[in-house]
Amino acid sequence: MNMSVKPQVNITPNGMDYEVIRKVIELISKEYQSQPSLEAISHEVGLEQTKLQKLFTRWAGLSPKAFLQAVTIDHAKRLLAEENLPLLEASYEVGLSGPSRLHDLFVTHEAMSPGDFKSGGEALEIKYGFHQCPFGIALIMATDRGMAGLAFCDPGEEVSAFEDMSNRWKRARYVQDPNATQSYADQIFNPEKWQSDKPIQLVLIGTDFQVEVWQALLDIPIGTATTYSTIADKIGRPKASRAVGAAVGANPISFVVPCHRALGKSGALTGYHWGITRKRAMLGWECGMLENGA
Repeated sequence: MNMSVKPQVNITPNGMDYEVIRKVIELISKEYQSQPSLEAISHEVGLEQTKLQKLFTRWAGLSPKAFLQAVTIDHAKRLLAEENLPLLEASYEVGLSGPSRLHDLFVTHEAMSPGDFKSGGEALEIKYGFHQCPFGIALIMATDRGMAGLAFCDPGEEVSAFEDMSNRWKRARYVQDPNATQSYADQIFNPEKWQSDKPIQLVLIGTDFQVEVWQALLDIPIGTATTYSTIADKIGRPKASRAVGAAVGANPISFVVPCHRALGKSGALTGYHWGITRKRAMLGWECGMLENGA
């Protein structure tokens, strides 16, 4: 594998927004108790109020104020007061209306054989590409059988993101081919292309236990959160909450296999391999999709 050449990143207009959105979410996460005004947020990110309002609303589907109310830590705790409480139902108290209809990513999946996994992906060719998306830069990895990896990073972190993912399957052969992964990026980050008759084919590469946990994550609907302990109960291993947490953290297909919807028992968002800010962004983005009836 040769990473001496700087990875190519496909630029799209929506991806350019993420840096501003990231700063806004970081500010909201730190200052949510003081309920910062649009004026204060605009001053911090260096963008005029009207432009920020339009940008954020276009990106998330709701205003910065509504987003602030929807994704604060207290909101997450209220959400977890009753396990599996829909995100929008928990948001009614902060003035969000219910969705007219719901969509989610539709996927089909298969697990790679234990032998293939134990071999470290030997003889497996994985094509990869970097693509701008609503959550920064997406690193997508795919085999001839389907998508095997989805990771996220910020500009300048492409090499470390690639190394993190490629170390999971050390013996595989990696070929940078963004044209081969572009169709996945188009489908994943465009809700208009979330169609049950055109599912995303996934290849789950992990231990039997990890695959079992990832399959359980796929059953968590958009706008809903659950806990590690609930997942452990669902797969018939009620005492394996910590092991479930580790498997969630090792999920190689972020967002599509929605590990961001798994929260700690206390209601805290807990750690996220690609950053807590990005996890909050994903939950808020999904909240916006539901608010718009997407």
